[in-house]
Amino acid sequence: MSFHLYDSATRQVQRFSPVHPGQVGIYHCGLTVQGPPHIGHIRKEVVFDVLRRWLEHAGYTVTLVANVTDIDDKVLAKAAEASIPWWSLAYGNERALDDAYAVLGCLPATYQPRATQHIPEMIELMTELVERGHAYPAKDDSGDVYFDVLSWESYGALSGQKVGEMQAAEDADPRGKRDPRDFALWKGHRPNEPVTASWPSPYGRGRPGWHLECSAMALKYLGEEFDIHGGGLDLRFPHHENEIAQSRAAGHPFARYWMHNGMVNLNGAKMAKSVGNSLLVSEVVQRVRPVELRYYLVAAHYRSIVEYTEDSLTEAGAAYRRLEGYVQRASEVAGVAEPRSATLPAEFVTAMDDDLGVPQALAVIFDYVRDGNTLLAARDSEELRENLAAVRQMLGLLGLDPLDEPWGSLGDSSHGGQRMRATVDSLVGLLLAQREAARARKDFAAADAIRDQLKAAGIMLEDTPSGTRWELGDAS
Repeated sequence: MSFHLYDSATRQVQRFSPVHPGQVGIYHCGLTVQGPPHIGHIRKEVVFDVLRRWLEHAGYTVTLVANVTDIDDKVLAKAAEASIPWWSLAYGNERALDDAYAVLGCLPATYQPRATQHIPEMIELMTELVERGHAYPAKDDSGDVYFDVLSWESYGALSGQKVGEMQAAEDADPRGKRDPRDFALWKGHRPNEPVTASWPSPYGRGRPGWHLECSAMALKYLGEEFDIHGGGLDLRFPHHENEIAQSRAAGHPFARYWMHNGMVNLNGAKMAKSVGNSLLVSEVVQRVRPVELRYYLVAAHYRSIVEYTEDSLTEAGAAYRRLEGYVQRASEVAGVAEPRSATLPAEFVTAMDDDLGVPQALAVIFDYVRDGNTLLAARDSEELRENLAAVRQMLGLLGLDPLDEPWGSLGDSSHGGQRMRATVDSLVGLLLAQREAARARKDFAAADAIRDQLKAAGIMLEDTPSGTRWELGDAS
């Protein structure tokens, strides 16, 4: 494999070389569960799902770690606003995150650790930093512990900033800091916070800082040196900058490559709950099929910014339905071709090996679909079957094969989709039978009315020599 990946640390596309032959360790920062996920959050999950599929196809054994930050200032604040326990809020939103993963067809992470399950590992890392002179307990009796930014000469390298030009770290009361840019490793318990949101430590009762959490969990599950650490571009500073500093200051090589995906913007601004412009995954999939939302999030290059509009989402859905329609029609003529029997087109491999060039890979798929439609018209079953197998394999590596689960059922999820398909099949079948009866008696007005009713419900009909077939389309 000649896979090349853009490394945010060196700002160059580099040939991928894993720490251990045949194995890849990936850590990407999951959600801070103060709220359910919006589509800006979930783009990262889809990007890393495609990365994992591609590396596994290349023969690597992939360990993917996606943490859950279930203790944080924002979690405590949101729980207090809702007058519910912080752990109840966190758990509910963690389940919403799991549902979003599943509904968009993301393979389950190898490990999905919660921050609160790894307090001992965090205290151990923090103590090592204090002993090495890179961290210090505050002298104001707050119980806070801070990382000494000036003690780490490489601080700022990931984000390309100079320490002297950085603003203060606004993560804790600055009165206990030696330098306003020092960041919190540990936050001492405050009287207005629940006792359940604190743990004993050598420096007093408290809770971990956000940055400490991810370093400790990455080190536990992937070891002192691993391959890829990533997340959204907004995490590059200060979160990932701080992770590098504290991990390497403690003597761990940490991640070889840093991978950041671009943001999903709305009205020119980053989609975020804090500015009230979020689009929850659970809401969007009520308007469009989950597979079409996945296509929308996959289609642009992962490092590019996606400017969300309803029109762009609609266009993405129409593009996916062209691919889906071909797969369904070709399967009816040539049979369900086994994707694993195909040889991937060289152009597709080249695109994916070049920093996950999904837009170029999709162009290859559309070229194959164009050729496949020509074969369909010629009713060339053997060549059609080969073409179909290749198309399905390429789509499958993007998590978009319409005949694979979870998309193989109308509901696009594992939660009753097959039953839903059977129910809708029966209902549409009844209307199609009525339409055929109307056409047989030459009542074409009634037949057209049935077609129009189905179209209004988002069901498109196609009359073929072997009968009428239907598929989901745009309701009008």
